[in-house]
Order: sequence, then structure tokens, then C-alpha cells
Amino acid sequence: MTTSDPTTVPAPSGTQHVISHGQHRAVVAEVGAMVREYTVGGRDVFVPFAQDEVAPVFNGAVLLPWPNRLRDGAYAVDGTRYELAQSEPERGNALHGLACWVRWSLVEATTDAVTLELALPAQKGWPFQLVSQARYSLSDAGLDVTLTTRNVGAGTAPYGVGFHPWLSPGGASLDACTVRLDATTHVTVDERLLPTGTEPVAGAFDLRTERSLAGLDLDDAWVDVTRDGDGLSWCRLGCPDGRTPAVWMDASMETWQVCSANHIPHFPRAGLAAEPMSCVADAFNTGERLVRLAPGERHVVRWGATLL
Repeated sequence: MTTSDPTTVPAPSGTQHVISHGQHRAVVAEVGAMVREYTVGGRDVFVPFAQDEVAPVFNGAVLLPWPNRLRDGAYAVDGTRYELAQSEPERGNALHGLACWVRWSLVEATTDAVTLELALPAQKGWPFQLVSQARYSLSDAGLDVTLTTRNVGAGTAPYGVGFHPWLSPGGASLDACTVRLDATTHVTVDERLLPTGTEPVAGAFDLRTERSLAGLDLDDAWVDVTRDGDGLSWCRLGCPDGRTPAVWMDASMETWQVCSANHIPHFPRAGLAAEPMSCVADAFNTGERLVRLAPGERHVVRWGATLL
């Protein structure tokens, strides 16, 4: 029989998994499978947070089985209504899924890659069972992330996924930086930041070419993404030090959320969230880009980041 040492207090972010390759270094935390740090040559690509603190703004977290917001924390499947906790009570929404604040188990680790797994159990408001594996690897090209989710339960599960890295301005003001986003359609929202429709990008929401972030207040989604010759869609943060932290997603995802953190009191404009997602907010209710994962089926997405 073994007992835990009551004098040993685990870090709020859990066990730390450090991977490196050349000048690239990342720390993936056990809690939420969050990328707690990612640097290139000592320069932050993502805004980091301390090992002994709770991630302040979902930093680098995996967002599943839905990303972004779910209206009233409620949805219906095959005529049955389910209700989840409203984790964003000021707007009456359930925010960013169920995987952020739980411990992911280690599957495999090498010097330059780590794989973590979460067996998401059925629970109040979520009668489904999923197993997700997140693999993080580093190479000369940067950070590469693949997430595979399998439905191991009996019912068809509504499903969406996203990720929450915050690009670092490298100590500069966000107003001194620029943003560029590969997308042609902006998602309009109501006062609860829930989608109401779409519109062609224009004005402050046309980020197809490099644009100053000075005065831009963003917490918005874009669809109809464009891709480069390698099939990747990018969000880039141009910084005064001449470096450009950037996030990409491949064809497995087709939605961006970009947030400048204007309205986060403890994190005002400290970075730029560049969130690759498989669907927009409230997809459980609208059905837009929603995945319906049947028993035994799996869903795979891939994204990554680098310092240009």
C-alpha cells in the first residue's frame, strides 16, 4: 500500500513535459495538455505562464468537445436536451469545452516529441465517451501538433475542437505590432459573442494583408480561409523586433478565432490569440461545420507554430 506525501503540493499546471530541437523548446503541461511555453532561440513564440499558476487565459489549451462558446450551456441530440455548466456566466455561455482543466496522461515521450491522452468520461450534460491523443513535436520547421479523437461510447457525439495559443509580441506593445490572417469571410456576433451570420471581410476585419493592431479590438472568428502552396492557412503577428510569431493549420480545420484581449482585465492586450478551430462558436446548436462522431469513428486535426 502506498500513500501520497501530504507535504508535496503538485503544481497547478501538473507535470511538465519538456521537448526541444535545435533552438526550439516547448513545455507541455499535464493539465489541459497546454503548451505552457514555446520559444525559439530564447524568444517567446507563445505568451508563457508560470508552472505554479493556473493558466490565465486558456494558454495553449486543447478545446474539446467544443471550442469557443455554447449558448446557455445547452444543446440537443436526437431530440434530447442536455445542459452543461455556464462557465462564462456573465454571457450565459459554456466556454471552451471540458478538457482544459483536467490532467492528461503521458503516452510517449522522446527528446523532441510528447504524446498525451485524455479519456473524457460521460458526465452530467455530456453522455458521450471520447479518447483524445495530442502529439506535440519539434523540428527545424517549428512546433507541430496532431490531435486524434475517437468515440469509444455507444452514441453519436457532437464534436468540435480548437486550440488556444497566444502569440507573444516579444515585450512590445500590441499596438506596435501588425496582424495578417488568411481568411476572406468574417463571422458576425451578438452581444454574447455568439454567431449571427457572416460577411465578406472589410474594414477592420480585412486582415488579408498586414495591418497595424493599433486601435483594433478583436474577439472574432473568420471562415473561408485561404491557403499557401503547402495547403496551410496562417495567422501572423509582426513585431517591432523584426520577428513574426505565427500559427498555421492544415486542411483539417477551416476556422480562425483571433482575440486581442482588450476586455480581459488581468491580461489586457498582452498577446494575440490565434486559435485554429474546426467550427465556430455554438456549433452544437447551429450545426455549422459540426462533426458528428459515430461510435468507433475518429477525427484528426493538425496545426503548428513557428517564429518567422
